[in-house]
Amino acid sequence: MNNQYVGKVTIGEIITNIILVLLVVFTVFPIIFMLVASFMDAKQILAMPFNWIPSSKYFTSSTRTFFTNFIKAVRGNNNNNIFFTAMINSLIVAITCSVTTVFFSALCGYGLAKFHFRGRNLVFMSIMSTMMIPFEAIMIPLYMVTRSVGLMNTLPGLIVPFAISAFGVFQMRQYLLTFPSEYLDAARVDGLGEFSIFARIVFPNSTPVIATLGILSFRNQWDNLLWPMLCAQAERLKTLPLYISSFAEEKQTDEGALMACALLASIPMFILFFTLSKYFLGGAAVYESRKG
Repeated sequence: MNNQYVGKVTIGEIITNIILVLLVVFTVFPIIFMLVASFMDAKQILAMPFNWIPSSKYFTSSTRTFFTNFIKAVRGNNNNNIFFTAMINSLIVAITCSVTTVFFSALCGYGLAKFHFRGRNLVFMSIMSTMMIPFEAIMIPLYMVTRSVGLMNTLPGLIVPFAISAFGVFQMRQYLLTFPSEYLDAARVDGLGEFSIFARIVFPNSTPVIATLGILSFRNQWDNLLWPMLCAQAERLKTLPLYISSFAEEKQTDEGALMACALLASIPMFILFFTLSKYFLGGAAVYESRKG
């Protein structure tokens, strides 16, 4: 039986598997490099050829020496000790933007998917057209508006411009187009209002797309460097991308501390993904099954 199965494996499947393995290696390689380099000094990191095993001194010396790069990462390149402040700022901004993006995108997507009104397609295409405009094109006008309303150097100034996204509206609408309208009609017959239907039926049963959109929104804000660089010039409002970039601004960059800081900044993203991975990976399958 096993021999028959092996005989059915085609050359195309073998090539596909090889390509997939190479893509996995290519994807994981930077993460492994970051992990290994976080326990090395700058001389080891820049050595050619690169030695993938840290120097033995890190394993035979004290615990303080073993984690010296992480201590430098937390203290900062000028010993300002704002790493945890920057992490809290990033968490507040990323979580708030994720929650607002999911909620408003779901509400807007529900209206565009399940309500028929004049100009519905025009509204949807107008929202989609904003995806064609790069952020760099609206960055300066957005900065001027933020400054004029007094949101510079504030957390709301980092959050409000990203409270909803056109991509989120598109994703929620496409998903809710496949949501059975019979459930909604039955709820209306039972006397539920539209917002109650949304809150009690639609939203709780959209977990896969909500998790997917939440992870993507969180990641976008967690990695956002350009807008905080413009809007948050006060040190107390620095986010992690700004904090990490400060290591690269030195005349002589400490690559080991930079790698350690990047590793610490990656931990919340890994935790979020692996916590919600079953929903994130299952979202496409649910969508395809409904579509079929």
